[in-house]
Amino acid sequence: ISFVAFITATEMPHLHQHEEEKFFLNAKGQKETLPSIWDSPTKQLSVVVPSYNEEKRLPIMMDEALGYLEKRQKHDPTFTYEVIVVDDGSKDQTSKVAFKYCQKYGSDKVRVITLVKNRGKGGAIKMGIFSSRGEKILMADADGATKFPDIEKLEKGLNDLQPWP
Repeated sequence: ISFVAFITATEMPHLHQHEEEKFFLNAKGQKETLPSIWDSPTKQLSVVVPSYNEEKRLPIMMDEALGYLEKRQKHDPTFTYEVIVVDDGSKDQTSKVAFKYCQKYGSDKVRVITLVKNRGKGGAIKMGIFSSRGEKILMADADGATKFPDIEKLEKGLNDLQPWP
C-alpha cells in the first residue's frame, strides 16, 4: 500500500525583523525600504547568499556569480537578476565587502541585508527570500560550491516540469 500526499502551505510564516533590518543601503549609502516577496516579481532570478564571517570567501563567489550573470545579461538583455547578500550578524567585515559589490554593480543588482544578530543559516535564507523580487529564487553559499553556469541546467529541469501540478 502506498500513499502520496500533496501538501501546500496556505500561509507563509511570519518574518520577524528588527527595525534596522527593514532597510538596506543603496549604492550611494542611503537607506531604502526592502522589497517584499509579496510584491509582484520584477526580476527573473534572485540569488540569496547567506553569509556569516565570509569576508575572505565572499569575493571569490561574488566575482564568479556576477561575472556569469552580467555575461548572461549582455547576451540576453531581457534577463534580469539580483544578488542578495544576507550578513547573518558577522563579526568580520562581510557587510563592507558585500557593499563594495553594491557600489560597483548598483543596488538594483546587488543588495546587502545586515541582520542585527545571528539567526543561523535558515534565518538568513528566510530573510533573503522574503526580501527578494525574483520569479525564481536560488540560494547559493558564499563558499563558491555552486558553479553559476549550472543554473542553466537547473532552469531547464524546472522548465521540463511544466505544466506545474
